[in-house]
Amino acid sequence: MGTRIEKDSMGSMHVDNSMLYGASTQRAVLNFPVSGWKMPLDFIHALGIIKAASALSNKQLKKLDAKNAQAIVDASLQVVQGKYDNHFAIDVFQTGSGTSSNMNANEVIANIANLKLGGKVGSKHPIHPNDHVNMGQSSNDAVPTAMHIATYVTLKTKLIPALKALEKTLLSKAIAYKKIIKIGRTHLQDATPITLGQEFSGYAGAVGNNIKRIEATYPLLSELALGGTAVGTGINTHPQFAKRAIQEISKITKIKFKEAENHFEAQSHKDSMLEVSGALKTLAASLTKIANDIRWLSSGPRCGFSEIEIAATQPGSSIMPGKINPVIAESLLQVCAQVIGNDAAITIGVQAGNFELNVMMPLIICNLLNSIKLLTNGVTIFEEKCVRGIEANVKNCENTIEKSLALCTALVPLIGYDKAAELSKKAYKTGKTIREICLEEKVLSEKELQKALDPSSMLFPK
Repeated sequence: MGTRIEKDSMGSMHVDNSMLYGASTQRAVLNFPVSGWKMPLDFIHALGIIKAASALSNKQLKKLDAKNAQAIVDASLQVVQGKYDNHFAIDVFQTGSGTSSNMNANEVIANIANLKLGGKVGSKHPIHPNDHVNMGQSSNDAVPTAMHIATYVTLKTKLIPALKALEKTLLSKAIAYKKIIKIGRTHLQDATPITLGQEFSGYAGAVGNNIKRIEATYPLLSELALGGTAVGTGINTHPQFAKRAIQEISKITKIKFKEAENHFEAQSHKDSMLEVSGALKTLAASLTKIANDIRWLSSGPRCGFSEIEIAATQPGSSIMPGKINPVIAESLLQVCAQVIGNDAAITIGVQAGNFELNVMMPLIICNLLNSIKLLTNGVTIFEEKCVRGIEANVKNCENTIEKSLALCTALVPLIGYDKAAELSKKAYKTGKTIREICLEEKVLSEKELQKALDPSSMLFPK
């Protein structure tokens, strides 16, 4: 395809003719060949939303003529739709403000618009990337705004639906298994009876609480930095620009956004990103517990607990024929480990605010959106390929109850703690059950024992 020569404030650059970005983006591509990780597409699409909304606002304020504004809007929405994803080529580890990515969007959108209006790629006429596409904005308020939009949208439309599906499936298992009594475990040791349904209700409750924690971050995510421009003062923008642009953003996303109450906080602090990451880290820790419990409960099939059976998804061993492993749960465990690691990077990034600007914004949003994507996919696969197919092994659940020494807990109100402890030790030493020891020592009558040691009577307060 060859190259064309484009100019920016620093001079001329050769740009690949197949690319719609310009000199500023080309410099960034050459300056930051760090990781090969491009900026997340959800973030790029959020920049497109901002450019479309800004053009509409500037048209309303008579800052842009209707023809040029509409060309920018159309081009921006094509970016939002993902039609030009391959024209966003800048590495995550770039300028800490994300200016390079903002200019990447400005240049691509300007060139798309100019082609539509009969101009040439790289001509900057009639649409200029800075003067028109970036009108009323700075990278310093556009990038934080894109971070909030991308995070809010991906949480609401991707992760939360995945979590609600998992919660629903876990609740269905809790209902299905509400009459299956098994032994409870604390400290990995036998404890008093519980139903398999009660156990699964705990998992469903944990997922439900994590949904609430994530949704609790929405109010501050809804505050956008747009309108603060360079340092929060709003220099070079119309007083009504941000309000009108954010109204348009709300229309496009179908999410109610508003202008930040304090632009200086919105641009220099990224605490809202860390709050979301903290909620995701909590979710990851909670899912780790659930996935590990599923692995333990399905351990076996003959020499483990084997209280539940999970679907066989693939051969488990290259050397042991017929072995089936809990691979879906293991995949989710690795996702959770990565999310917790991402949170550490985000924490360091949020600390890097110097005076009026944070200078690790690309790192922060890359890790945050990566966590949301990983959790969305990991949870979806876990629900569809593991939890949904779980079946209870009723026989194994019930077989352990009579053998448990923890049944002596039910005798405490009748004979006292010390006597119950003595009986428990004798049962353990002799290999007999609590019931057998009680009958031998005539602690209670057989009828009294039948009532006291009935597992179904131990499931609720009385």
